[in-house]
Amino acid sequence: MHKVGIVILLVITMISCDTNRVYDNYQTVTNGWNINESIQFEISDVDSITPHNVFITLRNTNEYKYSNLFLITKMDFPNGKQLTDTLEYPMATPEGKWLGTGFNDVKENKLWYKEGVRFRESGTYNFSIKHAVRKNGSITGDERLEGITEVGLRIERPQNQ
Repeated sequence: MHKVGIVILLVITMISCDTNRVYDNYQTVTNGWNINESIQFEISDVDSITPHNVFITLRNTNEYKYSNLFLITKMDFPNGKQLTDTLEYPMATPEGKWLGTGFNDVKENKLWYKEGVRFRESGTYNFSIKHAVRKNGSITGDERLEGITEVGLRIERPQNQ
């Protein structure tokens, strides 16, 4: 019984140590990520004074057949302004070893999106993420991207805050 209590205490301690987290949410991708499918997140009531770091988080399996990932992101502000970015992230080393963390065949990746963001406007911010992965030499994107199981958005206070 004593060992169970220690394990529970360790788990609670590990979960509560994430003091920089402001927002962290995942959405599950089933049957492959369709190129027309946009993953959406809505965030409101974020501290408007403190700068925040924003990350795209995702989980992939060995079914993911590319060494990189291309994403198109949109950030909609409450006043109607919109920022669109096309981003590229490495997913594997040149030797084919997956980047990210994880013990099994699922790897979790925490990818930089925006640094030092201030949410100065009150209201709801909308984030959308689409994939833009395509085979070398192909003009059109991969219609159904296999191996991505979850896509998330994470907002943190900078480490020195």
